[in-house]
Amino acid sequence: MTNSFYQKLLIFHYIFPQSWHKIQQILIQIGDFDELLNYSNETVAKSLNINIERATLIKTHYKQMRHTSMESYYRQYCIKAIPYGSEMYPSALMTLYDPPAVLYVKGDSSLLMANNKMAVIGSRAATVYSEQVLKFLLPPLINEQFVIVSGLAKGADRIAHESTIQLGGKTIGVLGHGFFHIYPKENEVLAKKMAQDHLLLTEYPPYVGIQKWHFPARNRIISGLSQGLLVTEAALKSGTLITTELALEQGKDVFVVPGNIFSKQSFGTNKLIKEGAILVWNGHQILEEMQMFSSFR
Repeated sequence: MTNSFYQKLLIFHYIFPQSWHKIQQILIQIGDFDELLNYSNETVAKSLNINIERATLIKTHYKQMRHTSMESYYRQYCIKAIPYGSEMYPSALMTLYDPPAVLYVKGDSSLLMANNKMAVIGSRAATVYSEQVLKFLLPPLINEQFVIVSGLAKGADRIAHESTIQLGGKTIGVLGHGFFHIYPKENEVLAKKMAQDHLLLTEYPPYVGIQKWHFPARNRIISGLSQGLLVTEAALKSGTLITTELALEQGKDVFVVPGNIFSKQSFGTNKLIKEGAILVWNGHQILEEMQMFSSFR
């Protein structure tokens, strides 16, 4: 793919953010992003499966922006845009069923190329148990240069990022919205620190706001980036269990911490163990399990 193609992709994605497979389907129909300007509004609407009003706006915005340097625009906000197929795009994400068309990052982008990454997830209503568990489990992983990946949400995600930083490790936060928004607000200070010394990542252009359905989609990136997934606490009905299903579909190792049988935040994790997830109780065991499973791959 040429730099010219990447530039057009960044403009189109800014106007009409879609995953890579959907972008491919659009290109099959229109041939080239610039061809949008040669089609009628009705044809564009049909090709993009949208109404005519939105198709008209997309054509208008694309025409206005077609000579804009998106790289320069994003640089103003300390954002780097990484299109699918570029050298910096993680190969692990290319194997996803529906990979992001563009990754927008802030911070140390070299962390994307780290060989070892471990996703840490859990309940948004995590108890002090998650904090105790992570401060006990993470040091061996961090000593082996594992980058800790999580979603910068309330609860376990926040604890994972903060614990990693306190222990001297590196961490990646995957967001479900654009960089002009921070959610939840209580993580704003943490997000700023990570944008300076660690890494924030999203598949959404900066202006895209917070929508509930973005977060389940975000989870495929968290598990996709990582070799394994560590679950601290989870209720029986939670997004955490959805993420573990994604990780298993992607062929990732799922490690689960056993919990108090009287705690609702452990009902989900204990169920995962019953269903065959790997029971773990110390960080060295995680490393040994990963080494053992890697020998069979």
